[in-house]
Amino acid sequence: MEAYDWTIYGVLAPYFAEQLFPGSSPTARLIAAYLGFALGFLVRPLGSVVIGRLTDTRGRRFGLTLTVGLIAAGSLLLAIIPGHASIGIAAPLLVVAARLVQGLSVGAENPSAAAYVTETAPGRSRYLYSAVSYGGVVLGSALSFIVLSVLLGVFGEAGVEDGAWRLAFVFGALLGLTALWIRRGAAESEVFTEEAGRRDGARERGASPWPVLRARLGPLSVVFAITSGATTVFYFLTVDFPSYAAAAGAATKEEASGALLLGMVALLAGMLAAGKAADRFGALPVLRTGFAGLALGSVPLLAGMVAGRVPVPVVTVVLLFLLALPLAVSNVFAGQLFPPAVRAVAVGLPAALAISLFGGTFPALAEWLRSTGHGGWVPWWPAITCAAALLASWGVREHPLPDTPVSE
Repeated sequence: MEAYDWTIYGVLAPYFAEQLFPGSSPTARLIAAYLGFALGFLVRPLGSVVIGRLTDTRGRRFGLTLTVGLIAAGSLLLAIIPGHASIGIAAPLLVVAARLVQGLSVGAENPSAAAYVTETAPGRSRYLYSAVSYGGVVLGSALSFIVLSVLLGVFGEAGVEDGAWRLAFVFGALLGLTALWIRRGAAESEVFTEEAGRRDGARERGASPWPVLRARLGPLSVVFAITSGATTVFYFLTVDFPSYAAAAGAATKEEASGALLLGMVALLAGMLAAGKAADRFGALPVLRTGFAGLALGSVPLLAGMVAGRVPVPVVTVVLLFLLALPLAVSNVFAGQLFPPAVRAVAVGLPAALAISLFGGTFPALAEWLRSTGHGGWVPWWPAITCAAALLASWGVREHPLPDTPVSE
């Protein structure tokens, strides 16, 4: 639900830019709308610290309830903002405000979920639960495209541009309210409750997390690296791949987008399989297998696609299946590297920084490379970041087994 609310803005930007943003041309208005999308990425690290700290001090359920409430409020605001013709510059300012609120929310959502799953999932199924929780990100993103397709089918492109786009944000707000109701009834993590009681007894509840984090710079770097690799591949395949395939002459954008649907099925299936494998063999072998495959296989597979030797659907299925391996285990893997007192902040801050630096910027970087005649270099960036993630994973010398308690 949260992933839908975050993604639907970017999906709908070409349809509402004309109404909400000023500009001398449609292109200028669309660029302004995409800048609003980018601003949300910039505040994600702040959200991971501020709301993550609340999750670590007031509870996992509190943090998860707050994040989904904020993003639903942002969607509702986007649904009801009057057009630029009615309220002038206030319209884009309100859009930016809504996206900043949503960015703060998303920055803390995944680390809060990671902390909750790490502490509440059954020990022998912990990574399967991790895979299911992260699978919601994929399903939410896919849902945004489904909703757009329904709106286009019912209202047509002109109808969506005239205001039907607002219905998608209304739907997002309703999804958020549903999630809010679900999370308010969720049981608090016993690990957090015990930790909070210990801190209260020692009068440490308001203690700063920074000394603990400074003592764990190694694990923080590992989380940053593995998130960088995974997010670069994710944004390449789900956002830039149709443009890359079309520019290389391997497929039209429509054909590449259709191939991505098969890849998404492979991604979800791969995540479930990877979660079960990690519960049996441990997270590190699964994580390293995925990153090794992406680091070594991305460039050859894409080169084969461009040369016409490898079908486009095969490329999307193989790469997204390999991506499923680190995505499936990353929530609990990262959560187990840190003690409960700082878990949400420690997972959230490096992850949000990595997503802001490597995920939010990748489409622009890829477009710049193509515009300068260096489009062939685009696949190398995901391969390099995955190689760095693989190397960083060897910095974790010991890691709790899936069926053992989390070490304090």
